[in-house]
Amino acid sequence: MNDKRTDAPLREDIRQLGGLLGSTLYEQAGESVFHVVEEVRRLSKEARAGDAEAAQALERMLAELPDEHIMPVVRAFSQFLNLANIAEQHHRVRRSRTWLRDPDSAPLRGSLEESFERLSGEVDGERLHQAVCDLSIELVLTAHPTEVSRRTLLQKYNRIAELLDQQDRLDPIPEEIEEVHQSLRREITAAWYTDEIRRQRPRPQDEARWGLAVIEQTLWDVIPRYLRRLDRQVYRRTGEHLPLDAAPIRFGSWMGGDRDGNPRVTATVTREVCLLNRWMAVQLYEQEVGRLITELSLQCADDELQRASGAAWEPYRQVLKDVRQRLRDTRAWIDARLAGERPADAPVYRYAEELREPLLTCYHSLQACGAGVVAEGRLLDLIRRLSVFGLTLMRVDVRQEAGRHNDALDAITRELGLGSYHEWDEDDRQAFLIRELSSRRPLVPREFQPDEEVREVLDTFAVMAEMGPDSLGAYVISMAARPSDILAVELLQKEAGVRHFLRVVPLFETLDDLEAAEATMERLLEIPWYRERIQGHQEVMIGYSDSGKDAGHLTAAWALYQTQERLVALARRQGVRLTLFHGRGGSIGRGGGPTHAAILSQPPGSVEGRLRVTEQGEVIQAKFGLPGIAQRNLELYTTAVLEASLCPPASPQDDWRTLMDRLAATARDTYRGLVRETPEFIDYFRHATPEHEIGMLTIGSRPARRKPTRGVESLRAIPWIFSWTQTRLLLPAWLGVGEALAEGLAEDGETLREMYRQWPFFRAFLDMVEMVLAKGDPQVAAWYDARLVPEPLRGLGERLRGQYGRTLDGVLAVTGHEAPLEDFPVVQRSVAVRNPYVDPLNLIQVELLDRVRHGREEALLPPLMVCINGIAAGMRNTG
Repeated sequence: MNDKRTDAPLREDIRQLGGLLGSTLYEQAGESVFHVVEEVRRLSKEARAGDAEAAQALERMLAELPDEHIMPVVRAFSQFLNLANIAEQHHRVRRSRTWLRDPDSAPLRGSLEESFERLSGEVDGERLHQAVCDLSIELVLTAHPTEVSRRTLLQKYNRIAELLDQQDRLDPIPEEIEEVHQSLRREITAAWYTDEIRRQRPRPQDEARWGLAVIEQTLWDVIPRYLRRLDRQVYRRTGEHLPLDAAPIRFGSWMGGDRDGNPRVTATVTREVCLLNRWMAVQLYEQEVGRLITELSLQCADDELQRASGAAWEPYRQVLKDVRQRLRDTRAWIDARLAGERPADAPVYRYAEELREPLLTCYHSLQACGAGVVAEGRLLDLIRRLSVFGLTLMRVDVRQEAGRHNDALDAITRELGLGSYHEWDEDDRQAFLIRELSSRRPLVPREFQPDEEVREVLDTFAVMAEMGPDSLGAYVISMAARPSDILAVELLQKEAGVRHFLRVVPLFETLDDLEAAEATMERLLEIPWYRERIQGHQEVMIGYSDSGKDAGHLTAAWALYQTQERLVALARRQGVRLTLFHGRGGSIGRGGGPTHAAILSQPPGSVEGRLRVTEQGEVIQAKFGLPGIAQRNLELYTTAVLEASLCPPASPQDDWRTLMDRLAATARDTYRGLVRETPEFIDYFRHATPEHEIGMLTIGSRPARRKPTRGVESLRAIPWIFSWTQTRLLLPAWLGVGEALAEGLAEDGETLREMYRQWPFFRAFLDMVEMVLAKGDPQVAAWYDARLVPEPLRGLGERLRGQYGRTLDGVLAVTGHEAPLEDFPVVQRSVAVRNPYVDPLNLIQVELLDRVRHGREEALLPPLMVCINGIAAGMRNTG
C-alpha cells in the first residue's frame, strides 16, 4: 500500500484542523497576532528547509516579541501540535480499518489476524488454545507526573477525534458535513479559551479519578470488543471458544497506592481510592444491568432461573432487578464509608463471584432455551467485563521503600527491649523475622506509640487488612536489596491482621541491585517458610528508570536483560513460576518504546504467558485514550506475549555476549564520567535545561526530588529525562552509546551488524536510539547554551553535541541506514511535520527562561508553562 497515498487523509485532517485553529486565532486574538503567527510559521518552515537568512530572521523576531504577543503565539503553536497529535492518532485507526476492509491487503503486523495465522502454522491448535487461556497480562496504570495536558483538554481532544471519525464514516449530505465542521470549530474554540495549566497540584485522589476516567470512557467498552475479536480468531484457528471467565488482560493501578517518596499518599488516601474504584465499578455494572433489564424480556427459562426468579412472568428481568437493587445498596454502602461512616452490614456485593452467579444463571438459561444468540450479546459482554475488571476495575498496588519498613521494625524491637533492628546483621534479621512469622502471638504491643512516620507505615498495613484482596494487588518494595526486606513486609502483614496476604514483590532498580538480584532471590527461596508461603509462584519487578539514570541507557538495558536471564534460570532450578513486572516509562530512556518489539526482544523464557508492566503518564492517553487505538494496543500486548511464549527468540551467541559486555562497560564509564565525575556537569544541566522550572508545573502529586539535594542522584528519573527532552538533546537515551559503538565498530564491526540483523534485543535497542536521535536536534540545544549557559560551561555543551553527532553516525553504521528512521517512513514524516512548529516554541522558551531567570518570573511564568506543554506535545513525550 502506497504510504503517501494512504497518508493523504491525514494531511487533509491536519490542514482542516490547522485552518480552523487559524480562524479561531484570527477571531479571538486579533488580526495582528494572527499575522505574527503566520510569519513565524513561514520563517520556521523556510529555516527548516535550509534558508539561513530565514533562520536568523526567525530568531530576531521571536527575541523581540512583545510581552502581550508571547502567550497567544505560544498557545497557537502548542495547540496546533496537539491537534496534529489528534489527527495522527485518528489516522492510525483509519489505516487499521482500511487494512481490514481491503481483502488484498496483508493483515497488520501484530494484529490478531496476522499473529494467529502465523502461530497456527507453528504450533498445534490445542497448544495455541491453551496458551491463550493461560495468558496473564496486567497493565498497571501509574500516576507518574508525565501527563502535562489537563483532563478537561484531553476530553475535548477526544471529542475532536470522534468528530474526525464521524466525518470519515458519514455518507454525508452537505448539511451533515457543515454540522461536523461547525462542531469541530466549537471544540477548537472552546479549547482556545481553556487554560492549559493546572493551577493547583492534583491530589492522589484526583490522579486516581483520572485513571478511572480512562476505564469508564474507553476501556469499559473496548474490552468486550477486543475479547470478541480474540474469541473469533481462537475459534477459527483451534475450533474452541474462549472460556466465559477468560481474562487475558487485566488492569492494576499505582494511583493512590504508590507512597515511595510521595508523602501525599497516606493510608487514608489508599483507603479512599480503593473505595472510589469500587464505587465506579458498581456504577458501571448498574448501568449495564439496567440495559439488560430492558433487553431480556423473554419468558422461556430453565428450572434454575425459574427458582431464582420465584417463577416470575419475566424471569430474567426479575433476577436482574434484584441484582440492580443490590448494586444500588452496594453503592449506598460505599458512599457511607467514603463519608467516614460505619454502615451496618447489608447484603452488598463484596466479591465478584457474588455478581457473576446470577449473570451466569441467566446465560445458561438462555442457552438451554435455544436463545443462545441473545446470551452471546450484551449479557456475555457483561460477564466478560466482570472477569477482567472484577468489582474494583483496577486492583491497587501498594509501594513503599524498604527503609521505611526497617524503621518500623526498629521502633518495635526497641519498644520491646530487643535492641535495634537497624544494627542487626542479615542473618539476625532473618532469624527474628522467621521466628515471629511462625509465632501465633502478636508482636506489636497494644500501647505502642511510634512516631508519625512509623505510625503511617503501620496504618497502611491496617488499611490493607480492611480492604481485602479484591481491592489490592501486590506490595512492591522499592530499593529491595536483601531477603529480610521481603520478610519484613510479610511480618507487618501478619501483625496487621491481613487475612489474605498480598504477594510481596521486590523491585530491583540500580545497576548494583540488578546484578545482585539473583543472589538475593536465591537466598530468599531457600527459606522453607517463604517457599511454603509463595506456593510455587514468585513475582519480581525490575526498574528501567533508575537503572538508566544510574548507568546510562545501554548499560541498563543489557543489565536488565541479563538479570531476567538469571532470574529465569533460578526459577527453573527452584521449580518456581516467575512473573516479571517491568517498570517501564514512556520515554526511551526509561524503557519505553513500541510495545510489540519490546516484548519480543525479551530473553527467552522470561515471558511464558505472564507479564506485568507499568503504563505511565501521557502513555496512558496515547495508548488507551481512543477506542480504536486502545483495541490495537490490547491486541499488540496479546500477540506479543503469545509469540514470545510459544516461539521465543534464540539465546544470544557467546561472541555477542562478550561484545555486549565490552559495549556496556564503555557506555557506563562514558555516562558516569560525565554525569557523576565531571564537576561542572550539574551547573551546566541547571543552566541549559528548564529543570528548575519544570518543578513548578503542577502535573503530579509526587515531588520532583526524593531528597532536597542538588545532585542528579536525588532527582527523579522523570524530570531528569523531561528536562533533556525539552531542549531536544535527549541526552539520557544516547549518552555512552556512541563511544560504545565506535569501539565495537573498530574491533568487530561485522559482528555488530550481525547482532543487529539477528538478535531482537539489540535490534530493538538500536532502533529506539535511532528514533530518539531522529526526534532530537543538537542545533536547538545550542540555542539554549548560547543564551542561558555561562561562557565557562559552554564547552561542555559543544562536547555533548559532538557526541550526539558521533552517536548518530555509529548507529547508522551498524544499521546500514542512510538516514534515521529509514525503516519507519510514517514516523519520519511525522517528525518532519512537527519540526517547524516545535522550533519556534524552543526559541520562545529560551527567551522566556532568560527573562524569568532575570527577575520577571511572575509575569512570564504562565507562558513558559504553556511552552513546556507545547514542546512536550510536539515531541510526543515528557519523561
